[in-house]
Amino acid sequence: MTAGRVGIYVLLLVAGVLVAGAGTLVQAAWFPGGLALALAGVGGLFYGGGRATGTSGGVLVPGAAWLVTVFLLLSNVRPEGDFLFGAGLGSYIFLLGGIVVAVICATAQQMRPTGVRPGRVGG
Repeated sequence: MTAGRVGIYVLLLVAGVLVAGAGTLVQAAWFPGGLALALAGVGGLFYGGGRATGTSGGVLVPGAAWLVTVFLLLSNVRPEGDFLFGAGLGSYIFLLGGIVVAVICATAQQMRPTGVRPGRVGG
């Protein structure tokens, strides 16, 4: 593991936290366009992380950061009653949709053939 690859993973980790926070605020603000924008941002981050590193770790690092941020940090109800997620359909679509997008991107990254040259089969 080189220093450049560690730097990319740290950058993806920070980007996962930022996309989670921005998506949480945007998805409820401009429904349904904000929800589509939030899920597109999540998908772009996961797909871009996989393409940038060439490994499924490029999807899993921002995916884990997104998951921890959304479910553990932003979903907590404070004693004052503050809550970033409303009890609407858009919030549930954002939560489950982000997980589905992460699984799709991680699976697609594992299925991509590497090192295969285009050409005729058999020589």
